[in-house]
Amino acid sequence: MRTFSATYDVIIVGAGPAGIFAALELARGAGLRVLLIEKGDDIEARVQRAQSQARRDPETLLTGWGGAGAFSDGKLTMSPEVGGQLAEILCREEVEGLLAEVDQTYLQFGAPDELYGGDEEAIADLSRRAALADLHLVPTRIRHLGTDRSPSVLKEMRRALEGKVQIRTFTEARDILAEEGRVLGLETSAGETLGAPFLIVAPGRVGNQWLSAQSERLGLARVDNPVDVGVRVEVPAPVMEEICRIAYESKLVFYSKSFDDRVRTFCMCPNGEVVMEQNDGVMTVNGHSYATRKTENTNFSLLVSTAFTEPFREPIAYGRYLASLANLLGGGVLVQRLGDLRTGRRSTSERIQRGLVQPTLPEATPGDLSFVLPYRHLAGILEMLEAMDKLAPGVASRHTLLYGVEVKFYSARPRLSECLETEVANLFAIGDGAGVTRGLVQASASGLIAAREIRARLGR
Repeated sequence: MRTFSATYDVIIVGAGPAGIFAALELARGAGLRVLLIEKGDDIEARVQRAQSQARRDPETLLTGWGGAGAFSDGKLTMSPEVGGQLAEILCREEVEGLLAEVDQTYLQFGAPDELYGGDEEAIADLSRRAALADLHLVPTRIRHLGTDRSPSVLKEMRRALEGKVQIRTFTEARDILAEEGRVLGLETSAGETLGAPFLIVAPGRVGNQWLSAQSERLGLARVDNPVDVGVRVEVPAPVMEEICRIAYESKLVFYSKSFDDRVRTFCMCPNGEVVMEQNDGVMTVNGHSYATRKTENTNFSLLVSTAFTEPFREPIAYGRYLASLANLLGGGVLVQRLGDLRTGRRSTSERIQRGLVQPTLPEATPGDLSFVLPYRHLAGILEMLEAMDKLAPGVASRHTLLYGVEVKFYSARPRLSECLETEVANLFAIGDGAGVTRGLVQASASGLIAAREIRARLGR
């Protein structure tokens, strides 16, 4: 019989929004012994480290209390169609109810009252104009925390769990323990064995490779999601000002004429800045917006979705390869003017300095993205920029900056039930790292789904 260093009723792996909301739900009432482990810093240490650095450390942006998106930028998108696949697992009405509940919880912990996308007349007009440009606008309501305001919300959530949930940071899960189709607990990287009849894994995007490896080790069936690869676009803020005023973050979808690939905007950051992220040694690019600090630029990503078929089954490895290629050529993130890309020449520091758009990520290396991204991806991105230019003139300017590579690592997920349980009994997989969500609100909702199922089974 296996012995454990310590035992609990429930163990949660990962303190991103999915893990935090699962913990908040399990903490309701009394009597449950719940452990939440996180491989990174606690929230106070993360904030202090961020404040002590001129620019945020790309190695620590993805881990720690709050995860990646909740700690940085913090966009709350209230739509079943955006930010995950929960609407494919549950009925739409149930998902809408969960999203509304999640929104109220964020408000309770200090999220701002201001809500974008609520002017139906303005959204309808924007949608009509987008259609004329061969673009589809996905209407959604958005609440924006801001990179400078998100930590205070996360601190309040952390405070609400004091004395109710045991929290251990700098504790990394190594292996999920299971026997005869039922979960037993987990082993940490330090060699501890922690027992629990219920285990919730919420590893975030940075932990997707770990979860994929664990799924393979446990013999779980997996579903491959499309891999999203593209660039981050930076333009003068006035170019996107009207769209951002109406919708804050416009969810635009385009199907390329060359290959009929789905290209979409993602993570729009009005008056924001471009940042680097490091994911297991690979440097990628992302964007932030602040509630109080503004730049003269707006940035957003353009992502091309590709669904691979047999025999290829490694979409995450494909995305990592492209990002690694950019790192090889530029020592990190590459940046190129759109005009230089069109004329087939690499950008230089001198050309960028002469441009109308000054980069908010000065560490990016001027280069040539055509050496990195496949023609199919570049064709789709260039076509969408031309389409967006009809909606927001100036997007396809020769001065527009393109940073690469941006990759979203949520490409594989274990096969899950309606309550997000895996094929191993009492093992639940939630959040972005499980491939079931792609944003803060649906990730948070997935934590509620798993935790409520556990409470029901325990009779709480």
